[in-house]
Amino acid sequence: MAAADQIRQMVNFILQEAHEKANEIRVKTEHDFNLEKQTLVHEAKLSIQEDFAKKEKDREIQERIARSTEIGETRVKKMKIRDDLLNKLISDAGARCAVVARGQNYPQLLQKLIVQGLIKIEENEVVIFCRSEDVAVVEKILPDAVKEYVDILKRESGVTLSPVVTLNTDRSKDLQENTYGGVLLTALNGKIVCDNTMASRLNLVYEELLPSIRAILFPEEQ
Repeated sequence: MAAADQIRQMVNFILQEAHEKANEIRVKTEHDFNLEKQTLVHEAKLSIQEDFAKKEKDREIQERIARSTEIGETRVKKMKIRDDLLNKLISDAGARCAVVARGQNYPQLLQKLIVQGLIKIEENEVVIFCRSEDVAVVEKILPDAVKEYVDILKRESGVTLSPVVTLNTDRSKDLQENTYGGVLLTALNGKIVCDNTMASRLNLVYEELLPSIRAILFPEEQ
């Protein structure tokens, strides 16, 4: 009887140790599992946060690029509209010059332009170019223009000149209509040129007044 009890106690002791060992293994396994799970969850969170941060940064970059592109396109459109307006302005001014070239005072204006050109070019032999429609007028006023030029130089310097001023005879080389009138003077076989056309004078005035024109038309730029 005593031997059976002793054997039973030993069996119970072994079973108890087995249960305790199994429980210890179970607890450790659960702890390792939970630790691994926490590690995986933490790493997953970090990965998601990094991915989100990258996507957010990419989105911000794309927004900045889109905003910069839009600003650039708007600036280009604005500049084009302003250039078109300025070109329209000078085109309208050119049309008015063309009206002046059809007026009754145009011969006197042509004479003054020739005299001014002769003074600028300062050469004894000069060839004058004009529009085909102005040939007759220039032929008529040319002697008076040369005389006025000679008188001015004699009065200002005491020198009497005898310039040879002729009108171009090659009608294929007449000035185009977009010059709006006026004359072009050349000397030394075209090496010296004085552009005294209406278009040239208009462009000079336009360049001089451009800051004022911009200030009037586009005050927000000032």
